[in-house]
Amino acid sequence: MKWVKRIVVALVVVFALFYLVTRPEDAATAVQAAVDAVWGAVSSIGVFFSSLAS
Repeated sequence: MKWVKRIVVALVVVFALFYLVTRPEDAATAVQAAVDAVWGAVSSIGVFFSSLAS
């Protein structure tokens, strides 16, 4: 089963590199959207804990 995981990870990395090289604008947009989603989640957790504290 370990080799299956390695193959899947390798395929994901190769696909990401291919996407980055062939469509850099779209790749940048995807990364920005992911960062925005993470930042939104962290911000929401901060608001939640601030509401609990007050």
